[in-house]
Amino acid sequence: MPKATDTPAHTPIDTPAGKLLRWYDRHARVLPWRAAKGVRADPYRVWLSEIMLQQTTVQAVAGYYRRFLERWPDVQALAAAPLDDVLAAWAGLGYYARARNLHAAAKMVAGPLNGTFPKSVDELRKLPGVGLYTAGAIAAIAFDVRAVAMDANAERVIARYFAVRDPLPKAKAELKRRAETILPDARAGDFAQALMDLGAAICTPKRPDCRNCPWTEDCSGRAEGIAETLPVKGEKPVRPLKRGAAFVVRDAKGAVLLVRRPEKGLLGGMMQPPLGPWTDDFPGPKEALLQAPFRAEWKKRAGIVRHGFTHFELEIEVYVAVVPSPNISPCHSRPSRAMRGEGKGTQASKSGRSSTPGSPSLGSLTQSSPGMTTMFWIEERKLKDAALPTVMRKVIAHGLDEGGPLFSQAKSSGAKSSQARSARKR
Repeated sequence: MPKATDTPAHTPIDTPAGKLLRWYDRHARVLPWRAAKGVRADPYRVWLSEIMLQQTTVQAVAGYYRRFLERWPDVQALAAAPLDDVLAAWAGLGYYARARNLHAAAKMVAGPLNGTFPKSVDELRKLPGVGLYTAGAIAAIAFDVRAVAMDANAERVIARYFAVRDPLPKAKAELKRRAETILPDARAGDFAQALMDLGAAICTPKRPDCRNCPWTEDCSGRAEGIAETLPVKGEKPVRPLKRGAAFVVRDAKGAVLLVRRPEKGLLGGMMQPPLGPWTDDFPGPKEALLQAPFRAEWKKRAGIVRHGFTHFELEIEVYVAVVPSPNISPCHSRPSRAMRGEGKGTQASKSGRSSTPGSPSLGSLTQSSPGMTTMFWIEERKLKDAALPTVMRKVIAHGLDEGGPLFSQAKSSGAKSSQARSARKR
């Protein structure tokens, strides 16, 4: 069993931390958000990357991170951005509460905190969307605070090094305590990133490369022949299956009807086509027509849209209709800033009044989509810029043109998100 080591500031090479840091100096990954050697990390960039990397792969995050920095290079710029713009830029990355929390935290830092990120773990945890791991990572990487950052990679490395047999998530507290025993007094940020890199490149879930591991001689899991079985994971609960119907409406001018989801809850504040309720089974043809937003010549598309959420699986049947251009008067509800004056769409009226003969009465829109209060007609070519989550891009693409750019984007984003549904793997 490796012994706890009190490492002095210079971190002797014969300590666990010393061996790991020496390996890291030679093999550290080059990542878009990682500061160059000898350069102090920018807290804004560290925080932005850590929020994006929650339960998401490096490969999926890299492009989003670059685009966010180009558009909002500092916390003040992000805080000043309309929330709808942030949600739209986040679309496809998944776990959309992160985007809302990101924006709220930016406002807190830019406002009450005068543009300065907190340095301590306790103060960082007061920011929206920042939990224990994220606070530890930011404190260590951005400020070199002696803090533990235990992501999935670090948990795996520590579980094997100390041969911790307790299953996750029960073992989390024990793994954190063990990691603290080998935490160096200096280079805390490098140590945190070294653990992540070691787990990503060497101490992988399957077939770990023990021959090239700096800890191979001291690893209790390897010595006991159980390294590859650790960490022990508890049984995953069976995810329930939900089913429902979606209604993709296109007008004669090529605009698509969207509604906004409630601010809180799943996919909060994002856009979607009108939906029926998600239940244990699909609605029958007659029931589906009752769930439709208005009377029209609805046609059911062949096939089913499937999407996996963290806690359940979803299957959606898609109904499509083409309607005359509604020429609808302005919406009585307050429009979102992303939609106001930017040519992204025309708001539908709650009154449903239309001057176009034969157009549907949108005043009879059903309320099967919870919180469906604001509706928008968005030009099809501009859907790629709308705040549509991946599952809704899949639905719309299925209803419109599966060979188009929206479908390609949805397919690509869905593949990325499925790789990282259970835990962040860096």
